[in-house]
Amino acid sequence: MTDTIRLEYRNVTMRFAQGAGHLTAVENVSLSVRDGEVVALIGPSGCGKSTLLNIGSGLAAPSAGDAFVDGERVEGPNAHVAFMLQKDLLLPWRTVIENVMFGVEIQRVPSAERRQRAQALLDNLKLSDFAGHYPHQLSGGMRQRVALARTLAVDPTVLLLDEPFSAVDAQTRMVLQRELAQTLKSAGKTALLITHDLLEAVTLSDRVLVMSPRPGRIVDEIAVDMPGRDDPLARRRHPRTGEYVNRLMQRLGIGHDGEPVPA
Repeated sequence: MTDTIRLEYRNVTMRFAQGAGHLTAVENVSLSVRDGEVVALIGPSGCGKSTLLNIGSGLAAPSAGDAFVDGERVEGPNAHVAFMLQKDLLLPWRTVIENVMFGVEIQRVPSAERRQRAQALLDNLKLSDFAGHYPHQLSGGMRQRVALARTLAVDPTVLLLDEPFSAVDAQTRMVLQRELAQTLKSAGKTALLITHDLLEAVTLSDRVLVMSPRPGRIVDEIAVDMPGRDDPLARRRHPRTGEYVNRLMQRLGIGHDGEPVPA
């Protein structure tokens, strides 16, 4: 990790028209993610987390403030940013390797290079035996691994991850978390991760940013001072993990029974 800022939001506010007035989704949000860093963004539903990812990817323009990737103001979709969503959105008429190559085809990467790049990712994610399969022939976890390979194939500077494993079962989720963590670490990628899973936030990230209810603001920043960001399973067993999760629960006002803590 270096001190170079890869992704930055400066005083970002987003308003949406609502009837005769407007709804403020996020307000005056400033944050930055350094080169090679993974930052988790948590907060209550509707606080504007996904809105921030849309702004960072160039899919939406803020009402006020700016987002920057590698120091350049985001003014539209950016080739240096890749987005991975909750749904895999694989193209059903394409094989696994053809799905992985889709983004680099759009980038007009030569055919031999894009196939080589896709095959290397499938090898790393233990999917090489399924390169010729179609999405309907895969399990949910395998489909998400294909989606991750497609995201990485375009060689982005920044990955925006919007609850990428929320649709899979708990066991598969842990396997995918490990594969994501190892891939991000080995490739030196920078990522901003949205999750509602506090344990996932702690085990996958270098820092956790906490947002308030709408309009979303950054109300806390917690540095995860534990080794092994590339091994989330080991982090689950670390004695400090529970401390971090409890701190996040308290900051979000969540009791141990899942109910809001009384004021």
